Amino acid sequence: MLSRRQFLISSASCFAMPALTMAESIQTLRAEEVEVELFEDTSPTRLWGFNGSTPGPVLRVAQGDSVRVRFVNGLDQPSAIHWHGLRIDNPMDGVPDLTQDAVMPGDSFDYEFIAPDAGTYWFHSHHRSWEQVARGLYGALIVDEGDPPEIDHDIVVYIDDWRLNRDGSQVEDFENLHDQAHAGRLGNVARVIFADAPGVLRRGERIRLRLINAATDRIFPLVINGVEGKTVALDGMPVDQPRPLGELTLAPAQREDVIADVKGDEVSLDFLSRNGPYRLGELKVAPGNGRAARKEMGALPPNPYRVPDLARAIPLTLRMEGGAMSPRLSNGAVWAFNGQSTLAEVPFHSFARGETGRINIENRTRFPHGIHLHGHHFEILDDGVPAERRDTVLVDALESREIACVFDNPGKWLLHCHMLGHQASGMKTWIQVG
Repeated sequence: MLSRRQFLISSASCFAMPALTMAESIQTLRAEEVEVELFEDTSPTRLWGFNGSTPGPVLRVAQGDSVRVRFVNGLDQPSAIHWHGLRIDNPMDGVPDLTQDAVMPGDSFDYEFIAPDAGTYWFHSHHRSWEQVARGLYGALIVDEGDPPEIDHDIVVYIDDWRLNRDGSQVEDFENLHDQAHAGRLGNVARVIFADAPGVLRRGERIRLRLINAATDRIFPLVINGVEGKTVALDGMPVDQPRPLGELTLAPAQREDVIADVKGDEVSLDFLSRNGPYRLGELKVAPGNGRAARKEMGALPPNPYRVPDLARAIPLTLRMEGGAMSPRLSNGAVWAFNGQSTLAEVPFHSFARGETGRINIENRTRFPHGIHLHGHHFEILDDGVPAERRDTVLVDALESREIACVFDNPGKWLLHCHMLGHQASGMKTWIQVG
């Protein structure tokens, strides 16, 4: 159960670094230990972060520009950075044992790629990610549109949970097999962290909230209070028709962009837990009437995207198996895709560049899973009709979802559960393109 213990830090200031605007020169991200004062009555919590903070700095770049980052590993474990949701060249994807070697302690690796799509993306460790992301190795990468919407504030909203002892130290049970066989490592404290937020909002101001579920395993059903607005993008990709804001559900790694007008005395986010609403954080609103009404919110500019050819799509099935309360796998593993629970030498499928795959994802387990495909976006099909464009799809227990994707980015691309404890214990495979 989540504790309602009060954080010492305010949700507006928190411990995120200010944005770094990318330029021609290379930016450095140094992974290192950090200390965060979470509670009034405890010692600082030792976490990991980038450049002295967790989350790391918000990286900002214009659509179509180059991103050049030197990753320096100041930790005592190997690591690597994955650029989640970005359709970039395969050698830059940041997956040890598939696209690169892990960066050893004291070493560095230069990532360089073009940011092809505008939207909300993030970067995180992809080596022992079930531990390293839980310790705080992540940050946001924002790719700005050439023709951005009219807003007053552009705010990154990280949603995360932590498993902490009473003294504020992190519980270091990252290899807990009970967690891995069930819903994953769920924290006992949850909070939002705002980056680039003003100290005080005003009524009538229009804000863009870039929601990122940075938790390793927890699904967050959410409600945003004190605003009226619309969802304008999912996993970085603009929706064709912005939809009225209601309850949101974000699986680990999923993002949602909301553009909204401030209407209430505060702007707050609540986690809709089984025990009732759980306040995750809030932004203050100054008294007074504020700005006049704004014009209707329109759709964001579309990103370049090839529509799947469903008539010629290659049909495939990806079965999720294992976990607690399910038949034991024959190889003794916890989780598997199609009976395979390690990263095999043979891919799940090999596509010629430009082919469309239509994958039926069957969840034969007692737990939900968020399935993430690297290097691509896909259409989630609803009765065979494209409904949402994402890079991560939530598949509920004992249910199925169908996705369609144009595999046009050559390389070896990981396909895995982003409940990172499930990935660690077998739920991963890869796809060959070209």
